[in-house]
Amino acid sequence: MSIRNSLAALTAMLAMTVTSAANIVELWEQVPPPPAPKLASPAVKANETALLLLDIEELTCNPRPRCLAAVPAMAAFLEKARSAQMAVLYSNTGSGSRATMLPPVAPRDDEPIVKGTVNKFLGSRLDEYLKARNIKTVIVCGTAASGAALHTATGAAQLGYKIVLPVDCVPGASLFEEQAAVWSLLNGPGTTRVTTATTLDAIQIEKP
Repeated sequence: MSIRNSLAALTAMLAMTVTSAANIVELWEQVPPPPAPKLASPAVKANETALLLLDIEELTCNPRPRCLAAVPAMAAFLEKARSAQMAVLYSNTGSGSRATMLPPVAPRDDEPIVKGTVNKFLGSRLDEYLKARNIKTVIVCGTAASGAALHTATGAAQLGYKIVLPVDCVPGASLFEEQAAVWSLLNGPGTTRVTTATTLDAIQIEKP
């Protein structure tokens, strides 16, 4: 067989392979779950770190059992953060307000609230607030793992912040939603080098 005929045969075989390759929906049941990530015990500087509590309000959290279950841990860490004088910033949805935040994690009058899309940096003053406080690291907690938590953390990474991701404060409507969001942040090209997975009680706060 000539080189030309061999190349033609190879091209035909590749074309058949591409044409017959199953798409991801057809292969859905064959996808094994990724291995669980290792969780760290990061130390953060109180004066260079901000706790972001995203959309933890009645409208968004109350219908989600996993979100409600996560609130006590958020409230306990919020108390620690405030005691260390760490910056705390909030977001709410378009119809939310300071009054609609769940009482255990309700903001104080001096703690800013922003409104935005799933990426709370877009169309808000969040980046401005953080830079004014010389923040370098954000701890991300959000009512929807694949919503505000995933997209705001990604936005933070793109703006140069380090991400501390407590896996017990990014609840989802399903376990798969949480798994997919955590995996995406730990493996995405824009976030993998700056994201640390942990739990709220494993975070060590270093006071200035």
